[in-house]
Order: sequence, then structure tokens, then C-alpha cells
Amino acid sequence: MPAKPRADIAVIGGSGLYEMEGLEHVRETRVSTPFGRPSDAVVLGTLSGRRVAFLSRHGRGHRISPSMINYRANVYALKSLGVTRIFSVSAVGSMKERIHPGHMVLPDQFIDRTTKRMSTFFDHGLVAHVTFADPVCQALVDQLGEAARSAEVTFHVGGTYLCIEGPQFSTKAESLLYRQWGVDIIGMTNATEAKLAREAEICYATLALVTDYDCWHQSEEPVTVEAILSVMHANVAQAKTLLRDAIQRTDGPRACPCATAFRQTVVTAPKAMTASVKQRYGLFLKQVKTSKGSR
Repeated sequence: MPAKPRADIAVIGGSGLYEMEGLEHVRETRVSTPFGRPSDAVVLGTLSGRRVAFLSRHGRGHRISPSMINYRANVYALKSLGVTRIFSVSAVGSMKERIHPGHMVLPDQFIDRTTKRMSTFFDHGLVAHVTFADPVCQALVDQLGEAARSAEVTFHVGGTYLCIEGPQFSTKAESLLYRQWGVDIIGMTNATEAKLAREAEICYATLALVTDYDCWHQSEEPVTVEAILSVMHANVAQAKTLLRDAIQRTDGPRACPCATAFRQTVVTAPKAMTASVKQRYGLFLKQVKTSKGSR
């Protein structure tokens, strides 16, 4: 029987990043999950000796709209392959004058304005409340920052990513309101991924590629897909180089809170969990303990 495919680190690619170059010993695997089908097959390979998984968030060919992505299946699939760290790449709009198109941002906070998508795994017979005050893994942010400095790209560490539902871009009134909130960038995907990654005890960090000023900017034309793709193509090559460097810097056991985030969060009594619930959440419950003992 062939060995089960495994990976330590994953890259989730967004608009413009549909493949990860430089992988060796490449194979694809389609993962079945209790939450349905992921966006695409997971591409597995090695990069500088590290086992890496790549998943196209929107599917190859960009077939899936932000609200229709099966985020739960995507994150579950990666966890089932052994992934403990996710680098997420995403196109975003800038909400600050100082953050120019072509820059990169490593946000450390999210505001979630989505309403149509499932952002928790636990919707069926199990309740868990995971801490999310610090939604990204600082260790991964540090590694991305070191790689960005080596690549000599213009980047910003920290900031708030506002996640809207989409797929439409903001109205001017909305954009000006968000500016009053003090957010730094705006996108449509990463807050959902970050919540699920935390429940799955996976370290998560965003590499946000700024493609435009949102429509608040008086001297810029309203954002268009054409403008986004033009800037995206220009800096995707830099992003791939940066990611390869960051992956090489990622090694050793995890000492961050992400690694144990789900433990001690389950409030459902073990006796109240049916066999189907235990089967559905078996991947999460393996190492969980409650005040009533081990499962």
C-alpha cells in the first residue's frame, strides 16, 4: 500500500497565484472531507527538503467566487495531510495612502464583515469557543518579514485586514466608512480561513499583495479587475520568491499558542456526543481533554 501523502507547510494561493513553482517530486491528491470537496486537488511536493502542499483557493482557472469557496473543506483537507502551518496569499485593496499598489502587507488583525459563509467547523453536535484575539501566528509573520527584507520588497508589518463578502467591490460610501474604522487593507477571503485554521490548530499568516486603492481614493479610478490583474502579475513573481524563502526559514517544533488552540475549548459534554459527531470531528478530538477527562 502506498504511503499516505503528507505535508508540513501549506500555501493557499489566491488571485494570480495558481501554482507553486520549484516543487520537486510533485503529486496531486484529491481529499474527501466531512465538509464536502475542497476548491481543487492539493498539489504536494518538496521544496528545499520541506514537505509542502499547495491549494488554489479559487480553483485552477479561478472558478469559485469568494462567498462560494468551501473554506472548511480546504482547511480540513490540509489538516488531514498533516499541515501545521499555512501561508495564505491574497490580493487586497489599500485603505491607507501610505500603502501603495505593488506593496505587500503582513496583517495581524481582521475585521470580518462576511455574512453568507460557514466560518466554524463546529455546527453539528459539538460546541467549541476558540480564542481569536490574536488571529495570526506571529512566528509565521516574523518569517515572512525576514524573507521580505531579504527580497528587498516594500512591505508593511501589522495592520488590519477588513474582510467583506463580495464578490462586488465596495461602494464609495462603504469605502469611506471603512476608512473611518482605521483599517489598512480590504479583501474577501482571509478572515474566514484564519478562523478555521485556528480551530484546526494550524498556524496561519497572510501575505497580502496590494493591487489597488479602494474606491475611496479621489485621484485614482475606481477599482477594476483589469487594473488588479495588471499589478498582480507584476508582483506575483516576487511573492513566489518570498514564499520560498519563508518556507526555508520555517522549521522545528511549534512553541506558539496556535499549536494547542483547540484544546480546553470544547463545552459539549462527552456523553452528549453521538457516534456520528465523534466520527465527524475525530480529526480534532484526538488530543482534546476536558474537565471531565479524556475522550
